[in-house]
Amino acid sequence: MHHTFSNGLTIVGEPSDRFESAAFSFLVPTGAAYDPVGKLGTAELTCEMILRGSGERDSRQFVSDLDSLGAITSESVSVTHTRASSAALAKNIQEVLSIYAAAFREPHFSDDQFEPAKQLILQQLRSLEDEPNSQMARQLQQRFYGEPFGRPYNGELADVEKLTLDDVREFFANTYQPREAILAVAGNFDFDAMVRYTEGLFGDWEERHVEPSPEAPPAYGRTHLPYDSAQTHIGIAYPTVPRRDDDFLPASASVGILSSGMSSRLFTEVREKRGLCYSVSASYTSLLDRAAVFCRAGSSAPRAKETLEVILAELKRLADGIEEEELVKLKTQVKSSVIMSQESSSARSAVIARNWYHLGRLRTVEEVLEEVSELTAARINAYLKEHPPEDFTVVTLGSEEL
Repeated sequence: MHHTFSNGLTIVGEPSDRFESAAFSFLVPTGAAYDPVGKLGTAELTCEMILRGSGERDSRQFVSDLDSLGAITSESVSVTHTRASSAALAKNIQEVLSIYAAAFREPHFSDDQFEPAKQLILQQLRSLEDEPNSQMARQLQQRFYGEPFGRPYNGELADVEKLTLDDVREFFANTYQPREAILAVAGNFDFDAMVRYTEGLFGDWEERHVEPSPEAPPAYGRTHLPYDSAQTHIGIAYPTVPRRDDDFLPASASVGILSSGMSSRLFTEVREKRGLCYSVSASYTSLLDRAAVFCRAGSSAPRAKETLEVILAELKRLADGIEEEELVKLKTQVKSSVIMSQESSSARSAVIARNWYHLGRLRTVEEVLEEVSELTAARINAYLKEHPPEDFTVVTLGSEEL
């Protein structure tokens, strides 16, 4: 079910009386990619500020009222969106939504709340100095995607230090708007009633045209980040098809063969057989029109070079194809994950929001399970032959360049 309001906000829903709860995921199309150049971190700081008083509530009342409703909440900023999500008893979900509507539409932006909010973001950024793996991952994303889609969601330390409350107010006024926003609701609720309630909250929200910051080409290839440590952190990225592509399923399945469970190729070949590293993984990530596979590993400095070589060899070996036995194991894992997601209204709201953003439609659990069942090793191998892992972007962080 879905309904698009005249201002461009779309509500999508999956009602089910199996739940006692309901949940929503609210995605507004403003994130790190919309930060002004030289002011990276504005989206993150704005998200923090809208939660510190809005409408008739001050910062403390905002939290207190959500707690009184038994709401389980989270907020985050990605490259493309600012997201708020919540789950609560079905009878309370509309009131929870009204609290967030005020936050997204009527924030106070109080002077006394700005410095504490800013210091919180700065503390998060400074903590990265003690997280070399995070430093490597940020650099890998930046180099692979370029500007503005490779930006870290929480900005850059030097930029955030210079931000003012006027910067936040200007960013909010320019980018918070309903066009292409998505409100995904799942659980025990009446869709038509939710549409009417949502229109009362957001129907007069004025849309405006907003564009991300200008693009700049990625910096592919290899780079090393010097870091005094006994460990070396390795990151590898390579291009793949985006979520909306017809070949998404074989593409994502190939990543599952690499890194899904303790019998996956990377875990077996790199960690178990050779003992080269304490952690290794690969994951699929997709923006609207581009996607990547990101691989990460942590190894001791003396074994880092061999670790990198073995991982690259395993990635290239994918082009030779997969075995039917590997696919059978993967299908079992995927089906279990899909079925278990049905047990949570929060998980379902997140899934349907993601599906609407990438596909412009909803997908039922039955549809997904059928697609997984029908996937064959032959189809995956045909995809891998046409799209072999290549054009690797490599970032290493440690005491010695590999």
